[in-house]
Amino acid sequence: MTRDPKEILKKIRRIELRTRRLVNSTFAGQYHSVFKGRGMNFEDVREYAPGDEIRAIDWNVTARMNAPYIKKFTEEREMTVMLLVDVSASGIFGSVELSKRELAAEVASLLAFSAINNNDKVGLLLFSDEVELFIPPKKGRLHTLRLIREMLYFEPKGKGTNLTIALEYMNRVISRRAVVFMISDFLAPDFTKALNVSSRRHDLVAMPVTDPGESEIADVGIITMEDAETGEQIDINTSSRSVRRGVLSASTDHRRSLESLFRSRRIDIVPLSTTEDYLVAIRAFFVQRERRMAA
Repeated sequence: MTRDPKEILKKIRRIELRTRRLVNSTFAGQYHSVFKGRGMNFEDVREYAPGDEIRAIDWNVTARMNAPYIKKFTEEREMTVMLLVDVSASGIFGSVELSKRELAAEVASLLAFSAINNNDKVGLLLFSDEVELFIPPKKGRLHTLRLIREMLYFEPKGKGTNLTIALEYMNRVISRRAVVFMISDFLAPDFTKALNVSSRRHDLVAMPVTDPGESEIADVGIITMEDAETGEQIDINTSSRSVRRGVLSASTDHRRSLESLFRSRRIDIVPLSTTEDYLVAIRAFFVQRERRMAA
């Protein structure tokens, strides 16, 4: 598909301005307080002084120097943030102004600018039923603009969704603990095993993307619906109440099963909808996480 480069740049710039403004005005302090560094780095040793923690004594150096020495540590602030973004065919769907993929790109952009504003590295993994693109974590505005461009305009080869492949690939290429935002509709085969491994290695945050048009069907008679990922077509009588209830029930069951899966593994959930302000959901996530950390 051919796109006007000027229109591409204009859209990227619009998202950059909006998300950077939100970061600077709203999320900078919350992001910093919620996502701590990986821990403490050993820096040096110094002589023991009254009041120092006895647990900090370096006994090897103490033995060599015949005087007590303690270890000095500094907080390691820099983190790695990974954005796992679903670019399968189902993301094209959107019953309102934004498609699910466009919403995912804007939310991921907000997270990316929050990270670089905090001097963290950000990487991107786009996936469908295969790993479509991996951009290693780096810092900087130009790097983040590249991530936005790819999230918006990358043309995937696959149509389906496979979380297992995406998570397993990330576990291979990201060796150090990272904060991983999984942005997807999660309409995928069972990925429990890969999720179990990833949740032990990384700090996972699930961001399920939905559109009400997928669960609430209007009464417009018989229509032909096509699965964007498989191409399968089926005629549906939308005038049937049982049919409409069945679609809504299937959507509700999927949402509840996802919530149960993530919560059982203590994975934070940030629900996103194409018809709702994502800022509300992200703010609620920050507040909830801050309270948990303070407890």
